[in-house]
Amino acid sequence: MRKILVGALVASSLISAALAEVIKVGATPVPHAEILEFVKPELKKAGYDLEIKVFNDYVIPNLAVEDGDLDANYFQHIPYLNEFNANKGTHLIKTVGVHLEPMGVYSKKIKSLNELKDGATVSIPNDPTNESRALDVLVSAKLIEVDQNAKLRTPLDITKNPKNLKFKELEAATLPRTLDDVEIAVINTNFAMNANLNPVKDALVLESKDSPYVNILVVKKGNEDKASIKALDKALNAEGVKKFIAEKYKGAIVPAF
Repeated sequence: MRKILVGALVASSLISAALAEVIKVGATPVPHAEILEFVKPELKKAGYDLEIKVFNDYVIPNLAVEDGDLDANYFQHIPYLNEFNANKGTHLIKTVGVHLEPMGVYSKKIKSLNELKDGATVSIPNDPTNESRALDVLVSAKLIEVDQNAKLRTPLDITKNPKNLKFKELEAATLPRTLDDVEIAVINTNFAMNANLNPVKDALVLESKDSPYVNILVVKKGNEDKASIKALDKALNAEGVKKFIAEKYKGAIVPAF
């Protein structure tokens, strides 16, 4: 009788596992994939298996959601999403905001921006929204001034450049690797952390925490009310996630809910 009962329980577990709905989510490694790993158990309790696909890219995860290869992605902010939809003709929308990653200025050659020499080279992201954001960080550091009427600013919109800084516009994921070649680089926190840089300790300047660039969960329009997506929204905005972010990232990343 005991063997029959054990066998029935095992069979029941296998059937439940087989029936669990899979949610496929694309994410960059740090902190997005780590936060998703944290919520896996809660989603499992709700009857969902979370499958995380890791990318070091800002384009493929959006195209995969648009094409239905992914159910959602988690790596971007609203300004980037809006620009992507406008340029690519995609139909992607935000469901919930999760956290903010203050962009930072990093260097292997100087310890303070006061040491920055005339004609120094600066590497910045080459995608429109993050490039504009990086220039705003340099404005806040009083290194440059820009045309405030320009919606998405580029080096062409710099109106004052007292140190005659030179700019290298490169893919965001590659910026940590430029630190051997440039005086400073303005790097997104996820890529900085992925390169073992600590934003709190290593950044010469960090973006204000009042920044509008909250990282969000994104789905294709029309899928936002699916039960699986609602469960994922709830898991990512739980108090446990807020505590996890605070304890693990110690101020380098800030909960946004």
